[in-house]
Amino acid sequence: MTVTNRRRTQRPGTLASAFALAFSLTVSQASAQSSDSTLPSIGGAGGGLISERQETDIGRQVMTSIRRSAPQITDALVQDYLNSIIYRLVPSAPLSSSDLTLAIIDSPDINAFAVPGNVVGVNGGLFLNAESEQQFASVLAHELAHLSQRHFARRLEQQETSAPLTIAGMIAGIILSAVTQSDVGIAAIAGTQALAVQNMLAYSRAHEQEADRVGMDILASSGMDPRGMPEMFEIMMRQNRLQGNRVPEYLSTHPLTQNRVSDTRNRAEQYPRRDVADAQEYHLVRSRLQVRYAKSADIAVETFKDYLNRSDTEKPDAIRYGLAVALLRNGNQSEAIIELERLLDGTPGRITYQVTLAEALIEQDKLNEARSLLSEALARNPGNYPITDMLAHLETAAGNGERAAEYLHRLTRELPKKEHLWLRLAEAEGLARNIVGVHRARAEYDILMGDLEAAQRQLRQAQERLPAGAPLRQIVTERLSQVSERLNQRRS
Repeated sequence: MTVTNRRRTQRPGTLASAFALAFSLTVSQASAQSSDSTLPSIGGAGGGLISERQETDIGRQVMTSIRRSAPQITDALVQDYLNSIIYRLVPSAPLSSSDLTLAIIDSPDINAFAVPGNVVGVNGGLFLNAESEQQFASVLAHELAHLSQRHFARRLEQQETSAPLTIAGMIAGIILSAVTQSDVGIAAIAGTQALAVQNMLAYSRAHEQEADRVGMDILASSGMDPRGMPEMFEIMMRQNRLQGNRVPEYLSTHPLTQNRVSDTRNRAEQYPRRDVADAQEYHLVRSRLQVRYAKSADIAVETFKDYLNRSDTEKPDAIRYGLAVALLRNGNQSEAIIELERLLDGTPGRITYQVTLAEALIEQDKLNEARSLLSEALARNPGNYPITDMLAHLETAAGNGERAAEYLHRLTRELPKKEHLWLRLAEAEGLARNIVGVHRARAEYDILMGDLEAAQRQLRQAQERLPAGAPLRQIVTERLSQVSERLNQRRS
């Protein structure tokens, strides 16, 4: 089922260039494949010129640029699902490190990317267009394959260039140009060796072949269906035909062709056939995002009602959940609560239903009822991200800054790279009148946003408010020293 999307005007070529240059899976301009089913691995070491440490620096700079300029989805239910599915795949991916940084770009277009430093990003639109969890997972497996084979470092070796931070600026600029559909990323590319990076596209055909093959191995080893990959390619081809975008000249050597689809289909058929059921959570998250990208909430309500009334409707619980979310977004909290309670009667304890029900109760100012629901859920699921996140929202809405800060401290310890959590923690600390806590949280936010000078100022202000010899002052001083060292390295 698809709810009509609101789509931004797309500039020709930006989407493709983002993923070609970031060694990602491109939707309408993916690389060509040969039909050679005995393709050998060309992966392995790589990185003779670009070390893993330099790749980490590149990844950090790219993420900083994304945080500053690209709209992201911070919905805890969506983020938690993406974390769960990608870390189901990671044990089967030959990565040197399983520490990944994930980004969900707030765009209804199909897209995904992987960049050095173990950064993986997807657009919200990937959920809309991948009709099954197997198809969705195939995109992630393909991206993990690019990372595991260090395609970026190997391509740089071919070009004999060793300017990782310059390259990071180019990658970030190209990704931002695609995901923001504006010229915001062009300035990041200007004056760099963009032509040299474009020249590296000559090697992408072999890399895409390898990423397809390794990606299918990852899927099979993770207990998922490799057939999801050719199915996803077919969806991409249909989208490409419908959109009719002209392939940019510099990507003409690697369009998505029927040969590539056939090649991956033939490879997939070599794996034992087994019936792999999608997790219900995938379809719940998909419904949630279909509401997000609907033209309006009332249109989403009518669309989900229509599908729910059909006799041939598949996954009725996911559709009913989508209706509940649409009702909630449309301001019909009471009706949303009725739908969510009906779903909970059928599946007691499902976290997605509980968190969404609590969200509806909070909007109705039924804070005690929401608190009771979430507290019981958290007792059964200690440390759960979406439950803890909604409890923090609840306590902030109730004016209980100290309690909200307690929940957000838990989240920032578990998810220190989520900049929006630090910003919310600063708000909660302010509500609790903990000025030192405000400065510390703001400093961590500024670090993730790449503003080390601001972080340094925040930490100095926190330091000044703490008495000499206090354990917390020592912690702040150590963090200030780390930030100052990074700042000096940047200036040198």
